[in-house]
Amino acid sequence: MKFVVTIDEKIEDIEVHIHAANYSEEVEKLVESLKTPKMKMIAGYREQEVHMLKIEDIFSIFTEDGKVYVQTELEDYQVKKKLYEFESLLYKEFVRVNKSTLVNLQYIQCIRVGLLGTTNLYLENEVCYPISRKYLRELKDRLGIGGNMV
Repeated sequence: MKFVVTIDEKIEDIEVHIHAANYSEEVEKLVESLKTPKMKMIAGYREQEVHMLKIEDIFSIFTEDGKVYVQTELEDYQVKKKLYEFESLLYKEFVRVNKSTLVNLQYIQCIRVGLLGTTNLYLENEVCYPISRKYLRELKDRLGIGGNMV
């Protein structure tokens, strides 16, 4: 991806132009991230309390038994948004690793290839998530990993 910034005193309002060979998922996510204001905090619910959680303190967002949770270093909190909504809102900070999990890019500790070609992602809080083949390519791209590592 290439970025071009043009500064011109005659321009009154900021304009963003996207040039691409075709309309892809990457273009769609880019447009959504530009249209959507940046989230700074998420309301997490735990035992009759509402906790305001900073995005940078969240290690992962996952679904379990039809509910969505955010995971911090020590606790899990239920949230009201759907996983796909968080994926759009937090595209820059989080990446999907399987059907039910988004992980914060800054907390990825390592990726391990296991027996029979299974691939697992470990976070700094020692939580492990399986990586689906469907999402492996985007994860590698976002991390800047190439070649045949996994």
